[in-house]
Amino acid sequence: MPDAATPETGYTMGYNEEFRQLLDRRSAATHAAHLLPHLQPGMRVLDLGCGPGTISVGLAEAVAPGELHGIDLEESQVAMARAAAEAGGHGNTTFHVGDATELPFEDGEFDVVHCHAVLMHIPDTAAALAEVRRVLKPGGLFAAREVIVDSCFLEPVEPEVAEAWAIFAKLVEANGGYPQMGRELRRALLDAGFTDIQPSGSFGTFGTDEDVAFFHGFVVDWFFQPHIIAAAVQLGLATEEQFDFLRAGVDEWGAVEGAVGALAFGEAIATSP
Repeated sequence: MPDAATPETGYTMGYNEEFRQLLDRRSAATHAAHLLPHLQPGMRVLDLGCGPGTISVGLAEAVAPGELHGIDLEESQVAMARAAAEAGGHGNTTFHVGDATELPFEDGEFDVVHCHAVLMHIPDTAAALAEVRRVLKPGGLFAAREVIVDSCFLEPVEPEVAEAWAIFAKLVEANGGYPQMGRELRRALLDAGFTDIQPSGSFGTFGTDEDVAFFHGFVVDWFFQPHIIAAAVQLGLATEEQFDFLRAGVDEWGAVEGAVGALAFGEAIATSP
């Protein structure tokens, strides 16, 4: 299993411990708030790209005694999702290993499909959205929340340090992804034939001393890993000297009183015709 992706491995974020810790901070209440008001007991929901299930279990609770199905490409993530559901007593969950572009479900099985930061990593977005439409009932809802890398920030930093976001965006693109998918959602959903599209947006903010320390650690442990640097250098996105400069700037940000950081997300709720 790769620690994190290079252009050969396909998934930019990888499955290392640092990224898992970031996923562990996600919940339905904080990361699917745009969807929760639309959920009702008895619904059948699919969580696409469920990862370790931290959002899935909240969705399962919202629709109980309905069913929550989660699916992810990575078997280790699905195993963690199953363990999280069992630990929380969420007996209405079932998790699957599978591909978003070839879902192992019958037509019209679900009332709702949800995904968080998933479409940005799927090269064939149209194929994934066609599958979402196929497995949704007519009138079913699709809810997506995707990153807008250009709007993410650390503050305060020198402008040159802010360029780290551009390097990350190019790494996502090198893996066939879409780092600005959050702001492209409405057009993608229209092209896929969805109707009644309701766009919105939100930030995942790191604004307390504890949060800043966590996010600083995550950025250092993930973005500055040797194989990430090697991939960026190989692609001509940055030099090792630039990474040294960026590391110093990120360390300065993490030590500044009043520092804040944020991940920007575009959201949408859409209806399957």
